[in-house]
Parts: sequence; structure tokens; C-alpha cells
Amino acid sequence: MMELRQLITFRTVASTLNFSRAAEVLNYVPSNVTMQIKALEDELGVRLFDRLGKQLVITTAGKRFLTHIQGVLNKLDEARSVVHDDGNLSGTLTVSANEVLCAYRLPVVFRLFRSRHPGVRLIFRSVPNQELKHTLFEGTADVVFMLDEPIRSSGLAVEPLVEETFRFFAAPDHPLAKRTTLKLEDFHEEVFLTNEKGCTYRTMFDRQFEKEGIDSITYLEFQNAEAIKQCAITGIGIAFLPEITAKAEVERGELVALPWQIPDLHVHTQMLWHKDKWLSPIILSFIEAAREVIAVAEEN
Repeated sequence: MMELRQLITFRTVASTLNFSRAAEVLNYVPSNVTMQIKALEDELGVRLFDRLGKQLVITTAGKRFLTHIQGVLNKLDEARSVVHDDGNLSGTLTVSANEVLCAYRLPVVFRLFRSRHPGVRLIFRSVPNQELKHTLFEGTADVVFMLDEPIRSSGLAVEPLVEETFRFFAAPDHPLAKRTTLKLEDFHEEVFLTNEKGCTYRTMFDRQFEKEGIDSITYLEFQNAEAIKQCAITGIGIAFLPEITAKAEVERGELVALPWQIPDLHVHTQMLWHKDKWLSPIILSFIEAAREVIAVAEEN
């Protein structure tokens, strides 16, 4: 017979996609987690997770099952919160974002939240920008942060926190670094260091150059900002990145911002959660911490 603890374990594994990490969150031994998931799969007659090499992936059946039990577990969380409303928050919070926001926006938010609520288990998963909304609809994240154009969604609550400035960065000895003004045509024959296709700002980058008919450009594509910066520092090409990612390198004189920006590029750091999800005191407190650290700090 299906047990409530199995459902809670299943939700935790779906959030972490790691049996050992789920066991740590739940204070179980890993074999206990594995046993509960196996029992649940046997009762349902389907596989809920697949192992692809060392990676754990939730199956289509698992995603459907999670969607249906999420409301029940949310109600349980709400009931527990009412019973234990003593000001000392405990429980689990799952947050997702892409690697840029994880590295450059969220650490200070996590630190503030942890200082206020040390009893809350905080799970973070780095997820590509284009997959972040799905984690909210699937119930594998409570709150996500996206770097994107202003988002409109009928099923999600969206709160813009700060508009991000994007710049072109090059090594100080790059020929264009000495120029006080630049035009788009000055970038002919240049090598650009960019994110892979798929993210919003890469799409807008491509759109601008295609619109002007500039096609003699070489791209080197990377999965993270750190690799882009290091290649720009060594003189391989021109980096296209959010300003926050290169602040330290500019201050140390390793990179310089070129005097040109893509017109009408409006990308914001935005915080999202599902409109139908019950916002527990834990989630509300985390949302407020993000507002304080990102939105309020940028205004001052």
C-alpha cells in the first residue's frame, strides 16, 4: 500500500535527482531511499526514474505522477506549517537558476536566508535557462530565477528584480580596446566568445548582427561565463556577457568593456514561482530575502 513517506521521498528525489542527496535531506540512509522508490515503482507498475550513466533522470511517468501528488503534498506542508507556527522555520526549499545567476546573484541571497533560517534545508539545482519554467510546472523547484526578456505567463508568477547590462569585453591589448567609439561594422572578422545557442541574450546577439547583414563573424561557444572570460583574457576573442560577471576582471585590469552595446537589449533577472502553489512561510521568506538582496540593493 502506498505510504505518505514514499511520496515525500519521491518528491525529494525528483528535486535533487540524486539518491544520496535526497537521503541527506530526509535524514535517511541511501539504501532506504532506494528501497522506498523501488516499492513505489512496484506498486505503480512503472519506472519513475532512469539511470543514464551516473545521471538520474525522472521518466515521463514520473513527471505525470509528480504533477498529481504535488497538490496533496502542498496541503500537507501547509497543515504542518499551521501546527508548528512557532517562528522557527524548518523544512526543505528547492531553488533553480542558470549558472550565471547561481554564481553572481544568488550566493548572497542564500547567505542571508541561511542566517535567518538555519533549520531550513536549501537545495539548489543549476538548470539551463530554457528548462527553468518546466521545473515549476513539474514541481521539482519551488522558486526559479531566470535571465531573460520580460516574461509573461498565465500559470506562473513573475517578479522582475533588476535589469542586467550586457557588454562586450576584451583584453586590454586587443586592437578595439583602445578605441573610444565603435560601430557595428568594426566587428568584421572578429572572434566572439558567447554562450551556446538557446539562451535569450545569445538569440538577441545573433539577431542584431544578422539584421545589419554582418556575417563574417567567427563564434566560439561555451557553456559557462568563466570559460568565456578566461579566453577573452588570453586574447582569443571578444566576450559577450552580463556586466556583473566581469566586474572583478575589469577592476583588476584583465578585461576592458568596449564602447558599444546592442541597442534595445532588455534582459532582466526575474524570480518565478507557480501561481497555484501554496507559498509556505519558508518560500515567502526566501522570496523576501531575494528582493532585499537583489532588487533593493541595486536601487541603492
